[in-house]
Amino acid sequence: MMTEQEVKQLLIDTKAILEGHFLLTSGLHSPMYVEKFNVLQHPTYTETLCKELARRFADQNVELVIGPMTGGILLAHEVGKALGTRAIFTEREKGVMTLRRGFRIEPGTRVLIVEDIVTTGGSVREVVDVVNQSGGDIVGVGLLVDRSGGTADFCIPNDKVEALLHLTVPTYHPEDCPLCKEGKPMTERGSKHIK
Repeated sequence: MMTEQEVKQLLIDTKAILEGHFLLTSGLHSPMYVEKFNVLQHPTYTETLCKELARRFADQNVELVIGPMTGGILLAHEVGKALGTRAIFTEREKGVMTLRRGFRIEPGTRVLIVEDIVTTGGSVREVVDVVNQSGGDIVGVGLLVDRSGGTADFCIPNDKVEALLHLTVPTYHPEDCPLCKEGKPMTERGSKHIK
């Protein structure tokens, strides 16, 4: 069993949790950034984290694990392996989250949804819709990191949601950013969003 502090330390050690002055995709600024692939590039660490997610849902008779493309693919595969189930993923087609590649969810299938980093919960809600439209029975949502500060709503009961790590990440509008006011330069993070 991994504690929240052990998960956080692993993410810090692999530089998945970064501190600095970041420009987020939303246009907001933040002193913290979570780069999930810094930890997910290590199969052993990914397996360890996913075994912990699987352990938390081991008594739910999960029949299928599903996650949204991109990071959710790795998590679904590893959690599915740990639970001995199938693992599939959703992807966007013309802007709509959907099942492709011959993937199907039979009505009544007990489904666990997994995702890497959640800020608003939008992608997870889209996967919830896909599962519901297929007639699947959602047994829970497993998250690597919930950085929403507890505000993400997945349209399922909160007691069905498990996150390995909860982070409250401050964000600022550029005109109100204390880091900008201090003259702190933007931190490069290998993203197309940094100018």
